[in-house]
Amino acid sequence: MIIQSKHDEEKLEHISQIVAACVKAMGKQLKPGITTKQLDQVGEQFLKQHGANSAPRVMYNFPGCTCISVNEEAAHGIPGSRVIQPGDIVNIDASAEKDGYYGDTGFTFLVDPVHPKKQHLIDATTKALNEAIKVAKAGNKINLIGKAIEQSAKKSGYKTLRDLASHGIGKRLHEYPECIPNYFDKQDKRILEEGMVITIEPFLSTKSQYTETAKDGWTLISGENNLSAQFEHTMIITRQAPKILTIA
Repeated sequence: MIIQSKHDEEKLEHISQIVAACVKAMGKQLKPGITTKQLDQVGEQFLKQHGANSAPRVMYNFPGCTCISVNEEAAHGIPGSRVIQPGDIVNIDASAEKDGYYGDTGFTFLVDPVHPKKQHLIDATTKALNEAIKVAKAGNKINLIGKAIEQSAKKSGYKTLRDLASHGIGKRLHEYPECIPNYFDKQDKRILEEGMVITIEPFLSTKSQYTETAKDGWTLISGENNLSAQFEHTMIITRQAPKILTIA
């Protein structure tokens, strides 16, 4: 969406801060022995207390409140009986709706003991997000976001998952521009507009460039022994640096 009023901005900021705080609350409960379902219940209770609704449920009838993806799972992991183990890499992606507005954020956590190689992947993905944010200005081509992510990933020794993307958001979870690739697409001529609301969410991967859908019909698997990480912010595009909304 394009911000049309102060009301739009305030409502988007409100729901975005809710989902950011939700992920933070879930992260505090993340430890060996907890199941992904139990962790999801933390998020569900948090959103309920703040009058927000799970966006994946509202939009797509997702069988969970949040998406929790562990190790070889890149995205859209269904919360269930999987038990978190020491050393796991866990992505929590929370998106929600309140008063007709949507916010979306993601964070990748490392469960102790932290392996240096996994920490390097986390740090590289955070860096890729920051590099992409630098070019997210009104008047720039949208494909500069993917270019920044891809270049940053390559410098750090990683690939990007090319079938996962950032997106527009606002009155729906996914809006125009529906797909903002995690790589440079020279054919993409779209331009970032002032007031446009988007997410940026780089997916960096140790080996794979594509995912496969698991038998559950939702979970995206990045490949055996492959690890990936994702960080995501919802933001409003301006002529200068974008306004990041998902900061708890």
